[in-house]
Amino acid sequence: MSFRLRALALLMLVAMAATAATAWLTWRQATRQAADSVTAGRQVVSRITGELYAYGFAHGTWEGISPTVSRLAKDTGQRIWVATEADELLADSDALTGREPRAVSRQPPVLVDPRPTLRLPTDQVPLASVKRTVTAIGEYRAAAAYAACLTRAGATVTARPNSAGVPRISTNGEAPAQCKEPAAASDPKAAQDHAAVQKCTGERRFATCLQRVFDERIGTAAPPRLQVRLGVRDESPPTLAAAPTVAVAVGVALAAILGALLLSRAVLRPIRALTLAARGLGDGELGQRVPVSGRDEIAELGRAFNKMADSLQAGEERQRRLTGDIAHELRTPLANLRGYLEALQDGVVEPTPELLASLHEEAMLQQRIVDDLQDLALAEAGALTYHRADIELRDLLETCRTAHRAQAENAGIALEVAAPERTYAVADADRLRQVIGNLIGNAIRATAPSGTVTLTLSARDDLAVLQVRDTGTGIPAQDLPHLFDRFWRADAARGRTTGGSGLGLSIARQIVHDHRGTIEVESAVGVGTVFTVTLPAGPGPTG
Repeated sequence: MSFRLRALALLMLVAMAATAATAWLTWRQATRQAADSVTAGRQVVSRITGELYAYGFAHGTWEGISPTVSRLAKDTGQRIWVATEADELLADSDALTGREPRAVSRQPPVLVDPRPTLRLPTDQVPLASVKRTVTAIGEYRAAAAYAACLTRAGATVTARPNSAGVPRISTNGEAPAQCKEPAAASDPKAAQDHAAVQKCTGERRFATCLQRVFDERIGTAAPPRLQVRLGVRDESPPTLAAAPTVAVAVGVALAAILGALLLSRAVLRPIRALTLAARGLGDGELGQRVPVSGRDEIAELGRAFNKMADSLQAGEERQRRLTGDIAHELRTPLANLRGYLEALQDGVVEPTPELLASLHEEAMLQQRIVDDLQDLALAEAGALTYHRADIELRDLLETCRTAHRAQAENAGIALEVAAPERTYAVADADRLRQVIGNLIGNAIRATAPSGTVTLTLSARDDLAVLQVRDTGTGIPAQDLPHLFDRFWRADAARGRTTGGSGLGLSIARQIVHDHRGTIEVESAVGVGTVFTVTLPAGPGPTG
């Protein structure tokens, strides 16, 4: 089965399962919401309880609540049953409309607490909050008594909270003579209030404690909490029509199938392009690339393919260049050797000792190039043999200085070692000497007489850092990226006799890499060059 059919089948299965689950969940939730809307919707409950709270807040009593209940029942279409927590019935919308009272709903009653919530500034110190709470208690007692008196006298009562949240009572026109304006300052219970509130100063939840004490101290003055029941028991909820749900489910399924088709097309188009490009790459067309757009997984696959193709093409070009470089390096000296041998054979040139020594030296140079090529091939193939041991790197640097001291003295260059501490590494000593020796030889050739080549050794965390520093001519910045390329020489004027085979740094890099290390170079023209070899440090001698 093709990927398109498998993806389509899988997506259809997922879409159908998701659609069925969504339809079932939608049906269940919609039925529950319909049942909830029969008893009391959230907005209806919020409106009813909000207006009942506002009545108790403003009037200080539940007397005269019946007209408000009747109006709310008419506006919301709900059956409203209101009683105190002691089950003292205050109003029933069925009875108020002259209807035989029906059984109330089994839903838990909604509690309405008319006591206000204190508003205390957060930046006040506890002493100021205590004082403000005591004042608020007295203000509420006076305001509640005044509001209840106005209500019983038939006056119109309005209230708005003051800065502490306590109602400030007012009425249209002149207040009845039997009702006195609030006077919290003359509250005889102020001392007791202060003592009760003062106990909150040591509480962790200071504001919560103040609210609790406030509610307790105004309990006798405030109206009791209400129990509000909405709806009628066992009232049948409206059923949910099945046709719209089925239509939606079918629409979702069709949309999922269409999306699966589009998805399979979007996925298979770049895969088809990758397949064609891969076939071309396998046939040797290394210039094959695929167009890439976006940031998804398919786009990442395309970028990875293009990167692989670039790497293969670059590798092919390096191989061709290497072949050309080898031919270039060997053609001229071999032609010279052949010319001299033919001349000797024909008797044109006399076989003097000087000529034979020169021909032998030329043959040795070619042998060195071949040996270097073999070492590099073995190293890159991971077949180069290493005899690893725990070696002391300071001794290794001293050995390298001894081996190159004569060359340095002949060139008038000071060869120094700066290794204050003993540092160890698990490595092949001969191969590391080959690396350091190549770097020293390059440094000596690049340094003018009276210059200095310094070998340094230091420890950095769990690493051993070896540096070969010279005061030579330096390497231009544009040449640094090519420094480790095969047969590349920083100074084009140097030949095989003055600049080496051009393979030493390539071999050195591979040897360091095989030791799980790094080799880096920094250089400034006219100042000098620093090669840094970093290796994992070893444990050193034990026992």
